[in-house]
Amino acid sequence: MNLLEIPAQDFDLAKTLDSGQVFHWEKVGRGFLGAIGDYPVYAEQGNNVLRVRRGATPRPAGETRAPPRILAEYFALDHPLAEICASFPDDPIMTAAQNFCGGLRIIRQPKWECLATFICSSMKQVTHIRQISKALRERFGVARSPLRVRPVADKIDPPKDGFAAANHYVVHVFPSARRLANSSENELRECGLGYRAKNLLATARLVSSGEADLEAWSALSDLDLQAKLCELPGVGAKVANCVMLFAYERLRAFPIDVWIERVLRQQYFPRARKLNSQRLRKFCESHFGEHGGYAQQYLFHYARTALRKSGGSKVSSTPLRSARNNKRNDGRMGGNKSISMSKRKNKSKSRSENGTTSAAQVVSAPGLR
Repeated sequence: MNLLEIPAQDFDLAKTLDSGQVFHWEKVGRGFLGAIGDYPVYAEQGNNVLRVRRGATPRPAGETRAPPRILAEYFALDHPLAEICASFPDDPIMTAAQNFCGGLRIIRQPKWECLATFICSSMKQVTHIRQISKALRERFGVARSPLRVRPVADKIDPPKDGFAAANHYVVHVFPSARRLANSSENELRECGLGYRAKNLLATARLVSSGEADLEAWSALSDLDLQAKLCELPGVGAKVANCVMLFAYERLRAFPIDVWIERVLRQQYFPRARKLNSQRLRKFCESHFGEHGGYAQQYLFHYARTALRKSGGSKVSSTPLRSARNNKRNDGRMGGNKSISMSKRKNKSKSRSENGTTSAAQVVSAPGLR
C-alpha cells in the first residue's frame, strides 16, 4: 500500500467532507477513512498537500485512471476555486459564508451512490443519513481488504497497546444498484430507511435494468437531466438538484432545503409574506449565477454550523442585494409588511420538500439535508 502525495492548493479536506454533501467518511486519527468508488482510502492533509493511503484493491474493470488522478478528480482539485468564489454575489451573508468555508470544494461523486444516498436523505438529519449509509454499506456492500491506517504525518512509533486493533479497518463500498435491486423492502427498512425503502428499491431496479441509464444522462441538458431524475421514485426537485450538483457537476444547480430556505427568507426576503418555492428558485438562478451550487453549499455549511452555534442570529437586519443583481426585478420589497418573530414562532407545520417553513422554525431545526 503506497503513500501518495497530491498537491492540494486552496483545499480544506475536513470542511469538504463534513459539509453535508457526502456521508460515509469517518474521522480516524488526523485524517479521514472512506471509499472512492471501489477504492478504500485514508487521507490526511498537511498544508497544501493531500497525503493518501489506498487499500490493496484490484483496479475495477474499465478503470484506466491512475490513483492520483482518481483522487484529484474526486475532490475536484481542478476547480478554479478563486474564480468561482469571485463570481459570488457581493452581499454580507455570502461574504460571511465564503470566509467561513474557505477551501470547501464540491466533490465529484459516483452517480448511483449519490442518487441512492440522497433518496435516503429526505427529511433526515445529517447524522441519520450517515447511519443509513453505513448500514447499507455494511449489509449490502462489498468488504474490501483490510486497510491498515497509520497517521502518515506521525514520524514516531505509536504506542503498541491497542494500536493494531484500532488501525485495521475493513472498508465497505456502496452497494451496486443490482445488489439493492435484488434485496427486499423489509431488508432496506432494517437499515433505517422507513418509507424511503420502497423508493430506493424501485429506483435501484430501474437503474439495474438499464431503464434509467445514469451514465447516458450525462449528455442531457440541465432541464432534461432534472426531468429524468424527477421521474425516479423518491426524487423531487431538491434531491434532483443535489444529484445534479454532486454527481453530474452541474454547478448551477441550487438545492433548497430547510437551511437554505431559512437563509434565503431571513436574509433576502425579510418582509415577504408570500414566498413560494418557484419564486425562490427563480431568485436563486438569477442571483447566484453559474456557480450557484458552490454558493448554496457554502451557505448550507455556514448556516448548519456557524449560524446554528450562534443561535441563528442574522448577519444583517436589512435586505441584502448583490452588486451584480442590484435591480429589484424580483419585487421582493413590493410593499410587503414584516412578519413578526412572535407570529413566525407560532407556526408549527413541518416543511415538505417543496413546502415552506418560517425562518424561526428553521433556527431550531435539525441538520436536515
